[in-house]
Parts: sequence; C-alpha cells; structure tokens
Amino acid sequence: MFNKVPDFCKNILITGGAGFIGSCLIRKLLRSSDSIIYNIDKLGYASDLESIDREIKSLKYSNKNRHKLINIDLSNKDLLAKAIKEIDPDFVFHLAAESHVDRSINGPEIFVRSNIVGTFNLLEILNEHYQNLVLERKKNFRFHHVSTDEVFGSIRLGAKFSEKSPYNPQSPYSATKAASDHLVRAWQATYGFPITISNCSNNYGPWQQPDKLIPLIIYRAIRNETIPIYGNGENIRDWIFVEDHVNAILNIAFKASDGSTYCVGGCSEYSNIEVANLICDFLDKEIPKKHNYREQITFVDDRPGHDFRYAIDNSLISKTLKWQPNVSFEKGLKLTANWYLDNLNWCDKFFKNNKNFNILS
Repeated sequence: MFNKVPDFCKNILITGGAGFIGSCLIRKLLRSSDSIIYNIDKLGYASDLESIDREIKSLKYSNKNRHKLINIDLSNKDLLAKAIKEIDPDFVFHLAAESHVDRSINGPEIFVRSNIVGTFNLLEILNEHYQNLVLERKKNFRFHHVSTDEVFGSIRLGAKFSEKSPYNPQSPYSATKAASDHLVRAWQATYGFPITISNCSNNYGPWQQPDKLIPLIIYRAIRNETIPIYGNGENIRDWIFVEDHVNAILNIAFKASDGSTYCVGGCSEYSNIEVANLICDFLDKEIPKKHNYREQITFVDDRPGHDFRYAIDNSLISKTLKWQPNVSFEKGLKLTANWYLDNLNWCDKFFKNNKNFNILS
C-alpha cells in the first residue's frame, strides 16, 4: 500500500487522467497528498470526470481546488508546450493512450497519433523542461510511463512475462504501446531523462468504461442482452483490481531507481469464459431470473491476432518494492459487479453516447 507523496511534489502532471486508470490515480493522489494535480486529457470517448468530481465533493473545503483539467490532445505540440510551461511540473505520470484493441484494428491511425506521436511530443517538451530545472528540483523530477503486458504478445501455458521478456506486439494497439515504451527508454539513455516504466496486466474495477469485458458482461446480462464471447472463450488474462495497480504505479514512480521497468500483475489468471461464468453465477444469486444468466452467453467470431494468454511474474516488484496485489479476483469481481448494479444509468449514458463501441476488449 502506498501512503504518502513526497513533499517536493508541489505540481503533479497526469496525462490521461480522465481515463479509467488515470482517474483512479487522481483520486488516490487527492486523498494522499497536498499536491496540485494537473490533468491533461483530450476527453475522448473513454474519458469520464464523474468519479473525480465525486471524490472532490467528499474532500475538505480547502482541498477542493487541487484538480486542474486541461483539455489538450498530446498530438498538438504547440498547445502542449504552452500548458507544460504554465504547469511547471515536479513529477509526471503518463497514462494518456488509445487503448481499445478492437478499435485499433478498425482504425489504427488515431493509435499511432496518440500513443506514438503524443508520447514523442511529451518527451521532447518535458526533457527541455527537465534540463532547465534548478539542481534541487532536477534531482527529484521523474517521468513515469504506464504501459501494458500486451507489448509482449502471447505466452504459452506455464510461462509468465517478466521484465526480460522480448517484445512481440500482435495488434496495432500493442504495437503503438511498444513503440512508446522504446521512446521513453531512448530518452533516458540518450538525454539522461529520468524515467520509470510499468507494464501491467488487465485492469478491472468500478468506473471502467462499460465496453470492456467485465463491465460489458455485467451490463448485458442485466439488460437481458446476449453476452458475446470471442472464439471459444479460452483466451486467458491475468486480472488486477485497478486500485492495486495504482498502488504499484506510485511505489514504482517514487521508490524505484531511475530507468527501472517493472511488470505488474494481479496473480489471477482466468479465461474469458470463466470470467463470464463467474459473473453470471454471481448475478444468479443477487438478482435471480426465471432463466440462468449463462444462457445469455453466445460465442462470436474471434478477432484477428487475438493473443491466447497473458500472465505476469511479479517477483521483481515483490522483492524490491515489497508490493503485492491486495484484492483477490473473487473479492474484486464482487465489488465491481455490485458497483455496476448500482450505476447502470452511468452505463446507459455511455452506450447512448457511443453506440458503435459495445464490443469486447
């Protein structure tokens, strides 16, 4: 568990702070620091500020103005440079990315523009900012880059990804994230720009966009719609509760050595059909119908380049930073399902505004 942000962090910049993981990170920082949180986000389809707004309402009056939203696309270098000059950041968390695999297959250009060009622009501007800092601020500055285990491709049964795993991306999304990882490392090696990187497994939890696997299963089950599962449902993912991931990010960013990379996983491997069945069985107990929810599951054609299995070896972060996932998949899934049952209107609003995106991640 991460408890305290260092006192030197007066101004923290987070890119993609209106996204699922970014907003969870902001909520955590609002609770655990006195820092000003600058949130650069282009407010795309997956952005949502409601969770941050709710968190701010729960804070003491004196803390209510610490979240500053800046609506900018990272691909706009001039606007980005102006914003960073005004923010004058002490620490940076880079989470902004297009992240839906299916959408990357149907339209890869925006993924290249956001994930590669956007990261390049950010590195260029922030490196100039870093080089001009006074010595005391310079020694504390860091850029933490949040990435995915999908950059490694698929892995055979019995094996796990580690920090030494070779890159083998199989989708436009994972290829652009791999490219951004390499750019971040290159800026550290070439310019001495201080960085850390984390590659994480599949996140889930409250406030995740409902076109993702777990919330989509919950939503469609309750709305009496078919629950689509790719292929035979045997694709395996390592699931991590989003708050565990955020604690790992903070531990790496503030405690790890410069240039470090850490793999972060939830130690919870389940196939897609196992996840669907667990959710359906939970709903059978909580909100029983005349039929079994499993009867709504239907198998659909698999997507191109669908990686069979992801799994993370947590040994390095466990040994060096004493981090472990705190929320079991069983507990996290119940917490998540109950949250969506209480917030179905939020999901309805999402699908009303994004009619083409009710597909599986």
